[in-house]
Amino acid sequence: MKREIKFRAYSSHNHKMCPVSNIEWDADGRMWVTADDGKNGIELIDDEAHLMQYTGLHDKNGREIYEGDVVKNEYGKVMDIQYDPRSAAFGVGDYYFGTIGSGKILEVIGNIYEDGGLGDNKNSTTN
Repeated sequence: MKREIKFRAYSSHNHKMCPVSNIEWDADGRMWVTADDGKNGIELIDDEAHLMQYTGLHDKNGREIYEGDVVKNEYGKVMDIQYDPRSAAFGVGDYYFGTIGSGKILEVIGNIYEDGGLGDNKNSTTN
């Protein structure tokens, strides 16, 4: 099985979403993330970097779907993409990674860091 493994990070310091080019841990166990901010690149440490993994899926507009994205399904229900460690899969509402793309039409409308309030409406579902 071949699938692309990549991450993006939300910088709580710069309040920006950036693609990640490198993740390392130092001897003290601190995580260092190198991200592309569109300028010189930035290094984020531990709590400054909120990592989100690419699910391997695209929404109905071809946009990549990441953990932490807020999506809307074909019925207008707003949900956020989460990783479920019990099933070792990404999930949205009642659907998991293997079933998200099987007939379900999703549209990315934001993410939990930049658009946190989107998932707070009465139709939202979380795992």
